[in-house]
Amino acid sequence: MSAESLYRQGQDYSVMGHHWERAGMSSGSWTILLRTGRCNRSPLVVTAEPVPLASDADGAVRVGSTRVTLDTVVAAFREGMTAEGIVEQYPSLGLEEVYKVIGYVLSHPVEVENYLRERQRLAADVRRENEARFDPAGIRDRLLARRRQE
Repeated sequence: MSAESLYRQGQDYSVMGHHWERAGMSSGSWTILLRTGRCNRSPLVVTAEPVPLASDADGAVRVGSTRVTLDTVVAAFREGMTAEGIVEQYPSLGLEEVYKVIGYVLSHPVEVENYLRERQRLAADVRRENEARFDPAGIRDRLLARRRQE
C-alpha cells in the first residue's frame, strides 16, 4: 500500500521504524500526519556529558587534561578557525573535546565573556606590576649591552 493511499485513508503507519498518526485534515482531502515517539526500534538514549573544562591552581580554565586554555580555544574559534583546525593547531586536544567546548561557549556566552574579561584584567595587572618592577624603557639596549659584555 502506498503512502498516498495511507494518507487518503487516514490510517496510522510506520516508515523506517517511525510511527506516524493522523492529526486532522488539512486543506483538501489530505491528512496531516504527526510522527510519534513510538517505534519498533530501540530509542536513542541521550545522556548529558560533562564539558571537558577544569580550573587550575591559578584560576585559568584548561581544556581536558591539557595545558591549552579556554581563552586559546575561544580566540581561535572567534578568529574563524574550525574545530578541526583547532585540533590541528593544538594536537593535545581531541576533536570531541573541542566540539564540547565550542558548544559550551555558544551556550554560555555571558559566563564565558565574564571569565575572559577577568582574565584580561588579571593579565593587565601583572603587566603593570612587571613594568613597575622592571623599567621597559631601553630594555633592548640594556640586553644588547649585556650580550656584548659576555
